[in-house]
Amino acid sequence: MTNAVEIKNLSFAYHDGTVALHDVSLDVAIGESVGVIGENGAGKSTFLLHLNGILRGRGGINIFGMELSDANISKIRSSVGLVFQDPDSQLFMPTVFEDVAFGPLNMELQKEEVKAAVRRALEQVDMPGFGDRASHHLSLGEKRRISIATVLSMGPRLIVLDEPSSNLDPRHRRGLIALINGRAETKIIATHDIDLVSQCCSRVVYFEKGRIRADGPTQEVLNNINL
Repeated sequence: MTNAVEIKNLSFAYHDGTVALHDVSLDVAIGESVGVIGENGAGKSTFLLHLNGILRGRGGINIFGMELSDANISKIRSSVGLVFQDPDSQLFMPTVFEDVAFGPLNMELQKEEVKAAVRRALEQVDMPGFGDRASHHLSLGEKRRISIATVLSMGPRLIVLDEPSSNLDPRHRRGLIALINGRAETKIIATHDIDLVSQCCSRVVYFEKGRIRADGPTQEVLNNINL
């Protein structure tokens, strides 16, 4: 069976010469929920941005059997939903409906299909009836849910989340965990929230200075005193 993600010897350096990833190789099975942990600057966010081609490094990347290339980039981006750490980077339209509809419109869906996709996505994040609200007037927890809805509206097979629980109060954090655990898609979650990883992820990948230092079952990695 084809994996959701297959990465071989991926390396990446920013324009200022900072090397962010060193020879990273990783496979993620379809349906897996994988936590990506490590200190600030370990390469977690840089790694995530390679999964839908926002960044391009040296090495091989295959997403659901498709090589990440210019020829396949549109199909890959419709299969990979990336939720940014800062929801204000994802929400930029006047209303919630327009934010959630942005992806389906760019997929050239028909008007009724777009409306259905928006309605379905808002229901999936437990925010029906928010379509006419202004995104910038929402609470942080609500913005995070709408950010996830902007991804779900495109029907992705892989959901990628960068620090999804940061700055959330306990109630919104519990809601986020329930939302994540209720999704059957393949999920990759970069976070410092070890408790969220314990509750949502069956596997953990530990990054250190741009390299994968550990990869295994969640409790096995988290209980490794040497790490």
